Order: sequence, then structure tokens, then C-alpha cells
Amino acid sequence: MSDGAKLTRGDIRGHLVTQTTPMIIGVAAMMSVGLIDAYFIGQLGSAELAAIALIFPISIALSSLGIGVMVGINSVVSRSLGAGDIENAASRGNIGIAFALIVGIVMAAILVALLDPLFTLMQADDELMSIIRTYMIPYAMGFPLIMVMMGINGVMRGQGEARRASYVSICYAAANWILDPILITGAFGFEGFGIAGAAYATNTGWAIAIILALFLLKGTALPFNPAAIKKDQIAPAIKALSSVAGPAGFSNAINPIGLSVLTALVATQGQDAVAGFGAAGRIQSFAIVPLLALSGAIGSIVGQNWGASQFDRAQQAMRWAAGFSIVYGMVVAVVLVAASGWFAQIFSDNPAVIEEFSRYLAIAAWGYAGFGLLIVSNGALNSVGKAGWALAQSCFRVFLVMMPIAWLLRPAWGSDAIYTAELAANVIGGTIALVLVLRILGQKQSSREA
Repeated sequence: MSDGAKLTRGDIRGHLVTQTTPMIIGVAAMMSVGLIDAYFIGQLGSAELAAIALIFPISIALSSLGIGVMVGINSVVSRSLGAGDIENAASRGNIGIAFALIVGIVMAAILVALLDPLFTLMQADDELMSIIRTYMIPYAMGFPLIMVMMGINGVMRGQGEARRASYVSICYAAANWILDPILITGAFGFEGFGIAGAAYATNTGWAIAIILALFLLKGTALPFNPAAIKKDQIAPAIKALSSVAGPAGFSNAINPIGLSVLTALVATQGQDAVAGFGAAGRIQSFAIVPLLALSGAIGSIVGQNWGASQFDRAQQAMRWAAGFSIVYGMVVAVVLVAASGWFAQIFSDNPAVIEEFSRYLAIAAWGYAGFGLLIVSNGALNSVGKAGWALAQSCFRVFLVMMPIAWLLRPAWGSDAIYTAELAANVIGGTIALVLVLRILGQKQSSREA
């Protein structure tokens, strides 16, 4: 058994803690970038804040494709390590990084080509469209950097190197913390670039993080080394990556696609509603950081044990993760609902924006536990090559629960209908996802015992 398969030995709860804790720090650092962006962009005016609210779900959807590639690399690397094949793991990891770069270049070109029609569909008026273009063009140019970073992160996570991955995320965030006030609003006599400065800060942060990531990867069992790529494995590796990355990417993207539709529906209620909804979404993104970290940690643990045919350990990891998701989700909902007015004032002093912010949290926050079950279950399904199932249940959650409820109730309930739709989708979708993953893991264990 290779040293890279360390998650197939030892206490499962211990692995969940040691893999999730560094990721909490890393994910929190990355999510803080969105909050810092929103804070400084909010100082530019309510129009800029509304524009970034429209941009947010699109940027998340694009990043979700990167997460899909990362999950695919994590899956093939962790299973190869669990099976004791470190050569195959090294080859697939390096192929994955190159694959991520190519996908990033293609996606950047598509984004630039579809920019205007995309945001027109999201009800952006002429004023907002001008602001959106100012941000999205430089963001698109830097998108390949984001994808490369996701690729390297997938190689690290597949080895269970959560701590190293967190260092890279902190580096990226720190660069943004420093650059945002300088490049957005200006400092030290520099006037700043306005909303475009946020994109410049993001791209610079990713470039710095990639340099650190490549250095840290040298100290692992699978360093970046194109020479490790076996030519006869390129096609099989891409096929294996795509079989997970494709469905996982779309599965992750479906959630922000649903959010995009909800944002467009909220936009019919006015610019203040969009600003409040978008700002509350930033707080929500930060609040669910431990759940996001856990969804990343579960993949390497389940993947390595699945590759080593230790299916009982994979089941155990999933049960503990589900329990944490439920408890944490309910606790954080209580806190956010109680302090919603205070949080709202961080972003705006407009009473209408504050009211919308508070109404959103009062309804949607109670679905965080279900959302945790959803993303953790998806992480486990993706890691064992069952990404198609994760995609199917994500489609059900958004297209058969969230959208119909929002559409049917909006004429009578207004924006409250949209927030209720998100709540229902998370509760129902999370429950179905948990039942599905435990059934798949249980069937594999039963067939082995038979």
C-alpha cells in the first residue's frame, strides 16, 4: 500500500477532522474574497452592488465547472492511490492539470462570446450591463488561471493533503485582501479601477497562488511533472476524468444556475430586492463554509477507501458527515436569523435593502442543513465514480422543486416565494441525496460480504 493512501488506515472520525479543518480555513479564506469584494464594491454605489449580485451566480456557475474538473482529478487520483497504483495516480494527476488549463481557455472564449445575451436573459438593464462588462471581460481573461489552480488542488485533495491546499487558498485570499481596496476604490494616491479592480485583484491572486501550489506539490507523493505522463494513458485518463468531471461540473453548476433563475425572478421586484438578495447570498456563502469544506474532505476519504475495497469505512465516513451537516446547519440558521439585521447593515444603509436581506435569511436559512446533506452526498458519489447519480438528483432539486415553486408562488408571495422555493429545494434535495448515497455504498458492501 502506498504512503499516498493514508486515509485507508486509522480512525474515520479523525480523518474527517484532519481533512475538514484545514479546508474550513481555506474555503473561509476564499469565501472572504466575495465578502471583501461586496464591501468595497458597495462603496461605489447601489448600481454596482446590484451588478455584482447578477454576476455572482454566473461566476459561481463557471467556478463550478472548475470544481467538477477538480473533483474528477480527486476521484481518479484517490482511487488509484487506494488501489496502490502510485504510477497511474501520478500520470492521471498531471494529465488532469493540463486538461484543466485547456478547459479554462475554451470556457473563457465562450464567456466573452455569450456575455451580452447571458446577462440580458438575467434582466440586466443598460446601466447594469455596462458595469457588468467592465468586470466580466478581465475576469474571463483570467479564467484559465482559476482552472489550473483547481487542477492542482484536485491532485492535492486526492492525496489527502488538505493542509497544503488550505495554504494555497489562504495565499489567494490574502492577495485579494491587500489588492481589493487599492484596485477597487483606490489608496495611497491611486484612484482605483472601480468594479474592474475586483477582477484584476482576483486574477493576480490566482497567479500568485499557482506559484505557491506548484512549490507545495513538490513535497507530495505526486509532484507536478509532465514527464510522469504516460502517452498511452492520456486517452483513458481523459475519459476517466471526463466521466466524473462532466457530470460533477454540471451538478455543481446546476445549483448556481438555479440561483441565476431565482436572481432574475427577484429582479422583477426591483433593484433594492436584488441588492438585498445578493448581499445575503454573500453572508450565506460564508456561513456554509464548514459544509463546503466537509464536501471536499469526504471525497478523498471515501475515494481512497473505495479504491482499497474498504466499503464499510466509506459508509462510516458518510454517516458521520451527514450527522454534522444536520447539526451545524440548524445551529447556523438560528444565529443568522437572529442577527440578520446587523449583518445587513454591513453592506447597505438602505432600509429596503436591509428588509429584503432579513426576509431572505428568515426563510432560506432553515434549509442549510439540507444543503449540507446535498453537497456532502454529491462529494461522496463523485469520488466513487457515480457522478451521474449526483447530477440526476441535482437536476431534480432545481428543475422539479425549486423552479416550479418559485414560479407558481411568485405572483401571490413576491420575493418570499423565491426564498421559500430555495428552502424546499434544499430540504427535499438533501434528503434524497443522503438516501441515494447510503444505498449505493450499502449495496457495494453487501455484494462484497456475499
